[in-house]
Amino acid sequence: MADQPLELIERAMVAVRRSQTRRTLSLAAGVTSAGFDVLDVVEAAEQSGTPATVAAVAEALAVDQPRASKLVATAVQVGLVRRQADQTDGRRSFLVLTEEGRTAVAEISRFRRDVFAAAMRDWPESDRAEFARLLHRFVSALPARPSPTNDHAP
Repeated sequence: MADQPLELIERAMVAVRRSQTRRTLSLAAGVTSAGFDVLDVVEAAEQSGTPATVAAVAEALAVDQPRASKLVATAVQVGLVRRQADQTDGRRSFLVLTEEGRTAVAEISRFRRDVFAAAMRDWPESDRAEFARLLHRFVSALPARPSPTNDHAP
């Protein structure tokens, strides 16, 4: 039964993914799911200190450039992000969160934390801390984009 922990982890991760869908989170924050996708990318870029561009959105969401442009246009249209001219290259623009976008990001984060807090309501603080430590360690070890290889072939 060496694979049992892996099966339990897999089931748990799938359950988390299903319960934390973009649609669920975007509805909680009152934003379109297309806007949510762009918000997620722009927020991550800001956190990492790198500029967000349409190309970055395309790469992060694994979509082609025309689809990313449409997603960005929607996010701009509903006021979640704005385009800002690159001062060093006038042909390029960066995507920046608007105040409405920052509010939506904060609302999504608050919603997630409320869900997590409710799930761990009866946990002792030491269990919460240990879970946070182990989950961070686990996620840090995951590849950015898993490849569909079969590492268990005979």
